[in-house]
Amino acid sequence: MSQGSGVIRPNILWISTHDINPDLGCYAGIWPGAEYAHTPNLDALAARGVRFDNAFAAAPICAPARSAIVTGCYPTAIGTMHMRSKAVPPPTVRLLPEIFREAGYYCTNNWFTDFQVDLPEVVFDDCSPAAHWRNRPTADTPFFAMFHGMSTHESQLYLEDDAFAAATSHVTDAERHDPAAAPIPPYYPDDEVFRTAWARYADLITEMDHWAGQILDELEADGLLDDTIVVFWSDHGKGMPKAKRWAGEAGLREPLLVSWPGHLPEAATSSDLAHTMDLAPTMLALAGIDVPSFMHGVPLFGVDGAVVTEPNEFTYGGRDRQGEAEDRSRTVRDHRFRYIRNYHPDKPAMIHTDYSDQLSTWAAFRKLASDECQQRARGEALTTMTAAQRAVVAQSKPREELYDIVVDPHELVNLVAEPANRRDLTRLRAALDAWIERYGDLGAVPEEVLEEKWRPGGVHRATSKPIAEIRDGLLIASCETEGAILAWTDHEPSASGPRGPLQREIGMPSGTGSIWTIYSEPVPVLAPVWVKAWRLGYEPSAAELVASPS
Repeated sequence: MSQGSGVIRPNILWISTHDINPDLGCYAGIWPGAEYAHTPNLDALAARGVRFDNAFAAAPICAPARSAIVTGCYPTAIGTMHMRSKAVPPPTVRLLPEIFREAGYYCTNNWFTDFQVDLPEVVFDDCSPAAHWRNRPTADTPFFAMFHGMSTHESQLYLEDDAFAAATSHVTDAERHDPAAAPIPPYYPDDEVFRTAWARYADLITEMDHWAGQILDELEADGLLDDTIVVFWSDHGKGMPKAKRWAGEAGLREPLLVSWPGHLPEAATSSDLAHTMDLAPTMLALAGIDVPSFMHGVPLFGVDGAVVTEPNEFTYGGRDRQGEAEDRSRTVRDHRFRYIRNYHPDKPAMIHTDYSDQLSTWAAFRKLASDECQQRARGEALTTMTAAQRAVVAQSKPREELYDIVVDPHELVNLVAEPANRRDLTRLRAALDAWIERYGDLGAVPEEVLEEKWRPGGVHRATSKPIAEIRDGLLIASCETEGAILAWTDHEPSASGPRGPLQREIGMPSGTGSIWTIYSEPVPVLAPVWVKAWRLGYEPSAAELVASPS
C-alpha cells in the first residue's frame, strides 16, 4: 500500500474460481448444503472481512459473467452475452485493470482471461502463469493482482479416477467427502452418478481452498495482509444441470468475500443484494479513483469502509447463446423472489450442446428421460423421475417463472399462476422491463446482425494510427478512433526485456510484463519513443516511432 497526497492506495488481490455456489463452510446455514464443505482458508478470510450472502453473477456461464466483472457492465448492454464470442463494446467501456494501470498500479493476471474481448496487451503489466505482485518494480508500488483458479471448473468433476486424484492431490483422506453424505438437491436423482459428482465437487472446492490459502500465505509472508484488499469470488454457479447455464438461483448465486483489515468490518455479513459486477466500481472507490460513468455496477462500500446499505434494489441476469445452443432468458431478483422470463419457451432448459451432453450428470439425466419416454409409450406409470427432476429435462419451459426463494430455495414451485403472488409478479415484471429499457438488450438483436456491425464482411476494424509528436520535450499523442487506448514506450517494441530507463525513472512498472505505459496526458520523454493505440474489439495500430523535431 502506498500513500501520497493524503490518498491511501491499497493493494488489491483477487482470488477467483470457477463454477461454484456459496458452498464454503462459512456459508453453512445460509446456502443449502454448505455445511458439507471443508474450506478452512476461505472461512478464515471471511472471519477477517465481509461475507456477502446474496451475491449474484450477471450470467450463468464463464465468459459473459467475467466480462461483467472486469468491465462493471451488464453483458446484455455491451454485447458480451453470447458465450465464446468476441464483442466490440461501446467506445466508453474500459477494462478495470487498465484503469488501475493508468493510476500507477502494477497489474497482473495469473492467468485466465476469458473476458469476451480480445485483450489489449497494454491492459496488464503481466498476464501469464508467472504473473505475481512480487514482480512489481518497487516494494512501494501498489498492485492489482488477479489469480484465477481452474480446479473447480466443471470439467474437473468428470475426470477419470487417476486424473481426479492428481487434480485433488492436496486433499487428505480425512478431508475427502463421503458421497453417502452428499446433500443432493431434490431436483437431482439420488443415485451414484450424482452423489459421486457432488462429493467430487466438494473435494475440488477443498483443493481450491488449499490453493487460495497458499496465495494468502504468500501475502502474509510479504507483510502485506493489512495493506491489501482481498476479494474471493466465483464466476457463477456449479457445473451441473439446473445450475451453470441456467438463469436461476443455482446458476447465478455465488460466494463473495471481501477483506481489508483495519478499514472494512471484520467477521461481518451482508444480506444486501450484490452483483459481482459491483466489484469494479467498489475497488476503484476504495482506492480513491473516480468511478467511470460507463459502469453499471455500484460500490458496495462507502469511502469510510462501511458496507453500503441496500446498494441494489434488484439484481439482474440473463442466459443467451451457449456454444451452439441459442436461447434467451432474463431474470430479476429481489430479497425474496426471483422472476424469470423465457423468450423461447419452446426450447428445453436443459438444451443440447455437444460439450455438456458428454458429462456424466447430463448423460444420466438424458437416460432417465429416455427411460420415462419408453414408460409413457407403453402406457405405464412414470416412475423414473420425480416431478422436480422431470422439470429439469422437460422439452419446453414456462414463459414466465416466479419463485419464493425464502421458502423454496431450490425453485421447485412456480408461483406465476398463484393469485396471492400477483402483486409480486407484476412488480418484478415491471422491474425487468425498466432494466431492459434503461440498459438495452443486445441479446434481442440477431447475432449475425451484431457481427456485421462489429466486423463488416467478417473483417476486424483497425485502430487508427496514433497522431504523436514531441514538442518542447513533451510527448503529445491522440488517436482518431473513439475509445482508443494510447500507450508509449522508449523500449523498442520488437525487443524483449525490461522497460527503458526513463520509464523506470518516472516510476512506471517494469518487471516482466508489458513494456507499455498508458498515455493520458502530455508526458516528458527523451526521444525516440514509440506510440501505439488499441481499441477493444479492434485490431491494434502499428507502433509509431516518434522522434524529436530536427
